[in-house]
Amino acid sequence: MGSAVLMFALILAAAPPRRIVVAPGGPVPTVTAALRLARPGDTVVVTAGIYREPRLEVRVPVTLLGAGDAVLDGGGAHEVLTIRADDVTVRGLTIRNVGTSFTDDRAGIRIDGARGCVIADNRLLDTFFGIYAERADDCVVSGNVIEGRARRQTTSGNAIHLFYSTGFTVTGNRVSGHRDGIYLEFSHRVSIRDNESHGNVRYGLHFMFSDSCEYRRNVFSSNASGVAVMYSRSVTMVGNRFEDNWGPAAYGLLLKEIKDSRIEGNLLARNTVGLFAESADRLVVERNQFLRNGWAVRIMANATDNSFRWNRFEGNTFDVATNSQGSSPSTFAENYWDGYAGYDLDRDGFGDTPFRPVRLFSVIVEQNEPTLILLRSFFLDLLEAAERVMPVLTPEALVDSRPLMHWRVS
Repeated sequence: MGSAVLMFALILAAAPPRRIVVAPGGPVPTVTAALRLARPGDTVVVTAGIYREPRLEVRVPVTLLGAGDAVLDGGGAHEVLTIRADDVTVRGLTIRNVGTSFTDDRAGIRIDGARGCVIADNRLLDTFFGIYAERADDCVVSGNVIEGRARRQTTSGNAIHLFYSTGFTVTGNRVSGHRDGIYLEFSHRVSIRDNESHGNVRYGLHFMFSDSCEYRRNVFSSNASGVAVMYSRSVTMVGNRFEDNWGPAAYGLLLKEIKDSRIEGNLLARNTVGLFAESADRLVVERNQFLRNGWAVRIMANATDNSFRWNRFEGNTFDVATNSQGSSPSTFAENYWDGYAGYDLDRDGFGDTPFRPVRLFSVIVEQNEPTLILLRSFFLDLLEAAERVMPVLTPEALVDSRPLMHWRVS
């Protein structure tokens, strides 16, 4: 009996891959039927039509391919597609209508404990969670459009959600209208590149306890709270755009309990706070542009050993603010400040006198925020002028001793 089963398995393994075509009114009219027929290596081609079926489960390594306008509709009642096999590819489908649940994290596409999967070039519309990976590894999520209709954080899920998942590549996706655009928790060695995340009701990107990750060349715009990286180490943030994140608790980039990370070549423009750092240690912040923010940088006294070099500060209401009253735990050197009014007699490109980026008024506001109403007052201008001549209240050690005379990108 055992040898017969083994022989049958060998025959199946040797069989060439097949194309199983799903078409309304055809020999295989449903995706459910096609997945029952599928063997490892097969391609299931879903032709144009709207398919309202019970939750679909993929348990063998196959390619699920949308041809034409193929729509998998969850009807608002359940998850649409769950992948439980390694090396599955899902491409070219429209997946829609996954209703909100307060007991289940329902998703348009879920990767459950699988590795080596590819989720590419799909459209996910009005799904609670878009793509949800749990304890999955080495998968690619690329070129998907994920659009939700979130109104509140409590009734919305995340567009791309990685939980205890490693080695993912998330690239070229466009996500909007969710709680968080991209969310990582306990997920390591993840590369997030060339995505657009906008109009989400919390963060465009949210890291929690996720080490050795990178995100490059992404655009995060008009999200309620910006981007947050928390409780992580060895994170690389290069070439991103953090734009138009306005509100009483909005940031371009919020860093909390993050260590040994690099922030380089990013644009932080038109945010309430460009970069906020609390309990952030040994950060290298270089060649970034802080343009037209409320506060360009707010760095707390418990953020230590951080280096800010070759950055551009222009058009910000406050360039730097801190709650530190003593020596600065971080250093600023060779940055460009549009508020610098010094001179360069030796013509080496650096100012001959130091620049103090912390304004007196930012110190006052840090202690009593309602005083912002005095921002444009003549009395405040007099206090600022006196403080520049004889600093008393601004941090003595927080200075840029070699400010750039002109911004240059090297």
